[in-house]
Amino acid sequence: MILTHRPRRLRVNQAIRSLVRETNLSVNDFVYPIFAVEGEKIKREIPSLVNNYHFSVDMLEAEIKEISELGIKAVLLFGVPGHKDAHGSEAYSENGIVQRAIKEIKRVNKEMLVITDVCMCQYTDHGHCGIIEDMYVNNDKSVDYIAKIALSHAKAGADMVAPSDMMDGRIGVMRDVLDANGYTEVSIMAYSAKYASAFYGPFRAAANSTPQFGDRKTYQMDPGNSDEALREVELDIAEGADLVMVKPALAYLDVLRRIKDTYNIPIVAYNVSGEYAMIKAAAEKGWVDEKAIVLEKLTAMKRAGADLIITYHSKDAAKWIRG
Repeated sequence: MILTHRPRRLRVNQAIRSLVRETNLSVNDFVYPIFAVEGEKIKREIPSLVNNYHFSVDMLEAEIKEISELGIKAVLLFGVPGHKDAHGSEAYSENGIVQRAIKEIKRVNKEMLVITDVCMCQYTDHGHCGIIEDMYVNNDKSVDYIAKIALSHAKAGADMVAPSDMMDGRIGVMRDVLDANGYTEVSIMAYSAKYASAFYGPFRAAANSTPQFGDRKTYQMDPGNSDEALREVELDIAEGADLVMVKPALAYLDVLRRIKDTYNIPIVAYNVSGEYAMIKAAAEKGWVDEKAIVLEKLTAMKRAGADLIITYHSKDAAKWIRG
């Protein structure tokens, strides 16, 4: 038999494989999550997120310089406050932990793109992402607070705000509030398809944001739905979102691909804490090659359609890509 077509010719060595590779990872793809906490002289490893840390504001400088040197150009900033209440008042305080951290990051590197997580769960004493009435999250009242938080972040110098609450209509209200206050250039990264997932456990421990009652299934999406994700994305785009997100990433690559094929808008994949922690645990046991499996996983997210990837692997991946 004479073989006319031999696809293996394009796999014969590393040089040719590199030349014909369809999907390539770059450090420009990565957004690095950072957790800021109250206090001083704190750089404390997060037990559930090995090699990731809680930083007090005065300890952020070295971290920002390190990731800048690695070529990472964007961070996603989370705050862990010292005080919680029913309305999450520390989330929109002018002197809140995120607001101070934004200013410090910009002092260290004014070119670093600072994206802020806009939510209430870390800041409320009940751990839910909005205002509670009769043991239920009131959507419309919550949206007003979410917009208030976003505005406070913009005033502190955030380049982009990322609402993760999954309240209906919050993108439109947030856009109106930002524009009315002169922050027309602050962009919105919408957590558009955020699922009620079991992959968030390590993050909730890191952010101290576990709900004190019930769960988040009345506002986060059902894992069985993908048509609904398209509807959520379409609504967020119509309301003014500049980027849309799928969260988690790894178990929802089909959703990511459907959104990419349907809408002409930058798409973000959030490689969440549970996905990170499972690989770190397996690598510690010697069961997987950490470098190989991380780069394969991140490549899969980009191949599925992600333009940006939020990942706790950012620093390691940047080093591995540079070689």
